[in-house]
Amino acid sequence: MSEIKVNSIKGVGASAAAITVNNTDGTCTANITNNLSNRRLTINGDMKVAQRPSAAISSTAYGAVDRYQLEVSGLDEGVTVAQADVASGTTPYTLGFRKALKLTNGNQSNGAGATDTMRILHKFEAQDIAQSGWNYKSASSFITLSFWIKSSVAQSFKVALISWDGSIRTFVFDTGSLTADTWTKVTKTIPGNSNITIDNDNNLGFQISFFQYLGTTYTASSGYIEDQWNAFQNPQTPDQTSTWYTTNDATYELTGVQLEVGSVATDFEHRCYQEELYRCYRYYVQRGFEVLMGSKSGAVGFPRINYPVVMRAAASTYIQYDGTNGAVRNQNDGAKVTGFSTYNHYDYGFASRGSNGSANIIYSSTYYADAEL
Repeated sequence: MSEIKVNSIKGVGASAAAITVNNTDGTCTANITNNLSNRRLTINGDMKVAQRPSAAISSTAYGAVDRYQLEVSGLDEGVTVAQADVASGTTPYTLGFRKALKLTNGNQSNGAGATDTMRILHKFEAQDIAQSGWNYKSASSFITLSFWIKSSVAQSFKVALISWDGSIRTFVFDTGSLTADTWTKVTKTIPGNSNITIDNDNNLGFQISFFQYLGTTYTASSGYIEDQWNAFQNPQTPDQTSTWYTTNDATYELTGVQLEVGSVATDFEHRCYQEELYRCYRYYVQRGFEVLMGSKSGAVGFPRINYPVVMRAAASTYIQYDGTNGAVRNQNDGAKVTGFSTYNHYDYGFASRGSNGSANIIYSSTYYADAEL
């Protein structure tokens, strides 16, 4: 295990600390308080919630671990996304981490193409950053990102923060060189910037991108300045090392992702599984059910399925029965019902109706509701 602090901001105090007057001469000593609740802005940063199954992904999609999307293009073979165990006896295991997001590369037989892309995205609603307490317009106000990373290939990787509202801005930094198959903690403190705009709404407003590789069409061999806010354009980052991307079955693991307000990386805020699951439900719900749907007249007066939480927006929803989307059974004769595809969507639930004019019931089915950013 190693730790990389990829920046040191001269003159910045411990804004995340509690200041206590405890010296005989009346001076103050910073007491870093690590047990403050609700300071972690990331959801599922310890990768404990995985509603979706592991999957080989060849196009941009969510796989396995909730709230972490894999954006890819130009792959010769898909990359497997899975929730993996953190080995006992290691750090971060000793700090309470039990799960990680794990990528297993495919065989990129044509090498690192100029437009190839692979990156993990964690997205935030604009309002959660706008109301976080970070004065994002001020260069003397800070947020701090920390995470644990492990790669089977010894190299460094790029990470970017992006503010999407107004004139899009991006802040890129490097993890520093990682030792192969060794967990490393990376911390980075990021100042505000007068050019940043963050709306107070439930749309995409902020994002963390963990790059595995970005092709040279989108990067620069020289001249790109890291560790400051830049206009979002091509080049998006300096040129990226392609060794991991061109290594068959290379692995990349991530856990302990924490974004917090302040210039100090505090200990990771662990939350219980139930609390983390319900935070994830705001964006994606996958649940089994058996419930009466529709009515004899086909009219819908109210949602017949209520989500466990109010979702970010009216979700796109589908039902799976017997492995077929939208296939249901009539409560009277058990026959498959067609035309059961009209949904009324809300942020708190959904309703539907069949086309055969009789009440329908769905047996032992699963609904999937998606309101991801």
